Amino acid sequence: MKPGTKALRKGRTSIPNQIYHLIATTKDRRPVFNDFRLARSAVYAINSQPISTLAYVVMPDHIHWLLQMGHDAIDLGKLMQSVKTSVSRKHYLRFSHGNIWQQGFYDHAIRSEEIIEDIARYIIYNPVRAGLVKTVREYSHWDAKWV
Repeated sequence: MKPGTKALRKGRTSIPNQIYHLIATTKDRRPVFNDFRLARSAVYAINSQPISTLAYVVMPDHIHWLLQMGHDAIDLGKLMQSVKTSVSRKHYLRFSHGNIWQQGFYDHAIRSEEIIEDIARYIIYNPVRAGLVKTVREYSHWDAKWV
């Protein structure tokens, strides 16, 4: 385990009905999701989880995911590990062995005063801000419950 990795998990809890913004990054920021099939495998992995997905975007080297826990909160680490494992299996089958993910992930519990739609808009406009497309409608790997 890398130094400081345990500190990333310290104090991390999953609260029932809480909304979270999660970000997972590929190892060395490699753009593995430039491969259309791998990007779609990440979309499938996100949509296969037993929680309510509010918005997500799969960027070339990371994913953003806005979700809401149900009445029985699932451990955030296990949830993200499930997504990472699913995508890693597809990557291994298509290319080679080796981990594609940076260890750990970022999570932010959304406070009640934060505007969820603004956070979702921030998430889905990532491809536009990154210069990958001119409008979000040109990008294939995102969704939001409000659209």
